[in-house]
Amino acid sequence: MSKRNPRNSSGNGGGNPSLGPDDVLLERLRRHLAFLGLTHTLVALDELLAWASRERPGHSAWLEHVLGGEVAHKSEHRIERRIRNSGLVERKTLEAFDWDFQPTLDKDFIIELARLDFVRRHDDVIITGKPGTGKSHILKACGLRACEQRISVRYARCVDLLDDLHVGLADGTYPNRLRAWVRPSLLIIDDVGLGQVRKRGDEPTAAHTLYNLVDRRHGHSSTAITSNVDLSQWGRYLGDAVVTAAILDRLAMHAIRIDVDGPSYRQHVAADRATKRKKNASQPEAPPAETP
Repeated sequence: MSKRNPRNSSGNGGGNPSLGPDDVLLERLRRHLAFLGLTHTLVALDELLAWASRERPGHSAWLEHVLGGEVAHKSEHRIERRIRNSGLVERKTLEAFDWDFQPTLDKDFIIELARLDFVRRHDDVIITGKPGTGKSHILKACGLRACEQRISVRYARCVDLLDDLHVGLADGTYPNRLRAWVRPSLLIIDDVGLGQVRKRGDEPTAAHTLYNLVDRRHGHSSTAITSNVDLSQWGRYLGDAVVTAAILDRLAMHAIRIDVDGPSYRQHVAADRATKRKKNASQPEAPPAETP
């Protein structure tokens, strides 16, 4: 008399006897996906199986469909993480830029800039102009595209960057902080000339601090800067004209210069809103509807 293996008698490997073979297989498949970290496929498993049942693709087509979805999901996740780590809170795009409001800007040139060839050449960018003229918008849009193209990016206002490095001088973390600012392929320094640069005690001037950063990045990566003041005023703003000249010397060597000569878009929007509020306030209120 032959003996039956009790583990095989239920057909489900000794698991829940209420589960059929297909259910057991699905449970094992979900465990495999979870172990491999294929979270997108795990969440969409029922939908993927329904698609396979409906479309009946070949084995290769089925595998490509599953893995293609997983790759797309992971790519999007990495782009999102890169954007979060960059410091780009505002997600500006050139598609949203009002070119008609700044007709002095060469649209084709800016679109070419956003192809990011300057980053691959390790060139720098300096955009000058009055506040509200679109300088930051352009560089933030370039930064967003860089993140999408798997280029490491870091963004900061000039005063915040300098404050961070000066904190490092005070608490002994300066080398690590400096390396973190040197590391990105594209560093965007926004609003040079705007905000108060603070200097405590025997700290080096802002010019010395910025020089150490620019010098280490020079020729190895790209630094893109917006400035609300003319370059001739940087020395007064940064606290040392001689060291500032050394900064500009390094930046100017391979720099793309853009000057935005136009009105403030923020003031334009504020004036337009004020006009609309005034117009709405001058219109008589509609009489209340009569009740039947």
